[in-house]
Amino acid sequence: MTSPASPAATPPPARTSRVRIFFNGFAVGVLLTGAVVWYVRYQSQLHPEAQQRFQQASSAATDAAGEALYHASVALRSKMETLDLKPEQVQEELARAGKIVRRRARELASQAADAGADTLITTAIKTRFAADRELSVWSISVSTTDGRVTLDGTVQSPEQLAQAVALAMEADGVREVTSNLKLEPKKP
Repeated sequence: MTSPASPAATPPPARTSRVRIFFNGFAVGVLLTGAVVWYVRYQSQLHPEAQQRFQQASSAATDAAGEALYHASVALRSKMETLDLKPEQVQEELARAGKIVRRRARELASQAADAGADTLITTAIKTRFAADRELSVWSISVSTTDGRVTLDGTVQSPEQLAQAVALAMEADGVREVTSNLKLEPKKP
């Protein structure tokens, strides 16, 4: 007479099945990746002119990206100057008022901002911060009420503070930006 196996000794079949499926999928992925790498290398050996064209296209794309980044940087600096956000001005205003406030030339008073629009503004600003290499989206919080944006948190320099205000002002629907950002230089 045989005794049935205890339930604790056998793992649940669903979990075993998921683990097996995962590892099978992983193994197939590794094999496919290896095959693709082999094929690309094999083809590049057969067609060196294709590899040269790829390298030329890659170089051209890198140059175009660098030029676009340069133009974006020039545009941002111009915007910062237009908004009186030079580092000296930022430091002076911080010392005088303890915060930075900028308003759009055209007040959007006639346009009623709802919670959905405020959420879109906040998301647009956070996206701009995340795309910027100088700013940390994790150290700057953004809140929006009726198109009025408030920035709280820390930055490492007056330049970063000015950059954060300028990027926030670029978002559609922004009426005003108030910066309560504190300067905390990077510790060596």
